[in-house]
Amino acid sequence: MAWTTESRWNGVLVLLAVFPLWELLSRAKLLHPLFFPPMTRILRALGEIMLSGNLPGHIVASLQRAAAGYFLAAAVFITLGILMGYWQRLYNLFELVIELARPVPPPALIPVAILFFGIGNEMKVFIIFFSCAWPILINTIDGVRGVDRVLVNTALTFGLGRFELIRKIIIPAASPYIMTGLRISVAISLILVVISEMVGSTDGIGYFILNAQRSFEIPEMYAGMIVLAALGYTLNRVFVLVDGRLMGWHKGLTARLR
Repeated sequence: MAWTTESRWNGVLVLLAVFPLWELLSRAKLLHPLFFPPMTRILRALGEIMLSGNLPGHIVASLQRAAAGYFLAAAVFITLGILMGYWQRLYNLFELVIELARPVPPPALIPVAILFFGIGNEMKVFIIFFSCAWPILINTIDGVRGVDRVLVNTALTFGLGRFELIRKIIIPAASPYIMTGLRISVAISLILVVISEMVGSTDGIGYFILNAQRSFEIPEMYAGMIVLAALGYTLNRVFVLVDGRLMGWHKGLTARLR
């Protein structure tokens, strides 16, 4: 634990060292100040756009789209993953579709999504939904298949019905895998909402960063990227805390078994 804490603080120090180094290199013109403005200008721009309420509005718009696609994918593909992991015939039926669709890069679907949904929120939510689908689905299937068959057969022997078996045995046993898929999809949802907002959008973090670049407001562009990085880190830490609360029983059990 001490080593982990020390390493974490070392990481913070390395990150903080980037700011004065950037400032020094920019002021000395070892980095082109037009493309790499001094960090003080970037931080000043960050403060101004946050206080003006301009950037917070874009953050809210992005989070709403990311949440819509993410939670819709979670609801649909956790359910499908449980069913496909439990019934092999159902998995065999959809296996080819999954293996063909899964490697498709989500940005490649943006023209298709625009064709069907236009350039509004529906297109962006669909891209996020598609992107989050595969980590959730594959991890859920693997989790269900990894449930101890002795445990399942014992439950059936004691008269547990199929629905009760899934609810009381399979879902809890597969939950560590499901949580892994959900955690991966959090980062994916943020990446894809930014990409989708760079296509025909009028708000969102992706739109803000692209618009700042096109307007040659370079400090504002970097400020948006700093906010995006901080947002991604915060979402990941929140998920880790939620995972620790929900899956503490599993980690404690694993530690005892070791």
